[in-house]
Amino acid sequence: MQRDVFETKKNPDELIDAVITWVDGSSRTHSQKRNKYMAQSPLPLHENAINPHRWVCSDEILFCLQSIENFAPWVRTIWIVVDIETPDLTCLSADLRAKIRFVDHTEIFDGFTQVLPTFNSLAIESMLWRIEGLSERFVYFNDDVFLAAPLEEVDVFDGGRPVLRGKWVDYSRALYGSDVRSDPAKFNHFMQLKAAQMMGFGADNLFASAHVIHPVRRSVMAGLFDHHRAAFLTNISHRFRDLSQFLPQGLHNHACIAAQNALIQTSKDHLHIYSGQGIGQPSDETRAVLTGATDAEIKFLCVNDLPQLEQVVPEARELIGQAIGGWSRGGTCEDPSG
Repeated sequence: MQRDVFETKKNPDELIDAVITWVDGSSRTHSQKRNKYMAQSPLPLHENAINPHRWVCSDEILFCLQSIENFAPWVRTIWIVVDIETPDLTCLSADLRAKIRFVDHTEIFDGFTQVLPTFNSLAIESMLWRIEGLSERFVYFNDDVFLAAPLEEVDVFDGGRPVLRGKWVDYSRALYGSDVRSDPAKFNHFMQLKAAQMMGFGADNLFASAHVIHPVRRSVMAGLFDHHRAAFLTNISHRFRDLSQFLPQGLHNHACIAAQNALIQTSKDHLHIYSGQGIGQPSDETRAVLTGATDAEIKFLCVNDLPQLEQVVPEARELIGQAIGGWSRGGTCEDPSG
């Protein structure tokens, strides 16, 4: 790949956008469409690809958006990528809602709409950079990732260099054996490994991203699409997650690392509460993790499955509301913090 695809093409002081992906898997339209294409799949689908928790909507996006208003007011535009249906954001402030733009899958897949509808986050993430009007530098949020402290632009971009959070890992032993391919917990390992291998990294030395926001250079993704077009087209062809796919942000990160155009943040400024954490155990430990999100050094909180967390910590929404810095009320939608 030519090094020039990594060079800053715009003023590094330009404003930064945020991109959030959202879906309400419980809606009748989405569930009927999803079940239809599941039934049409010619091959068995991986458990990780069809777990209903993947599409559950529990108002996490409201926490996510409010946290951006509270802790990253410098964000220019917030793009929410949707599949026709949109979330109710009327309880958020008018100032925050003025920053938000909805982008349908048909827009980012323009020219490739034959792969739609898609229920595959890896396919969607492959095309986020194609949002018309998106800034060169942007931060990608899953809607279950929240800011928990003031975030500065330098926390995510050092000039033109993305600031990456995660760690170097050796997946060669973890992925050894024939049975691990069916283990849902290992699914993401394969996605990251495929992305790393595309940039010349091996299973014994790859960078695994933390469960935080992902800073992305739009021009880098465009260059990767041009250089690995066949792989991208294969990636978006799967309506549901498949073990043959790569993690798009993992490809971006390894490309930037290979070009010596990334800064790796080593301090632990994030917390992750994974799906099912603490279920069947005393709640004190999980509650302590969640309340730790209010510590000054913690900038990011990821809650993979809010309904499951509420089984362990019933007041989880209230605690998340405290972690994100409280609410600036707008209209009438239900209070997500309870």
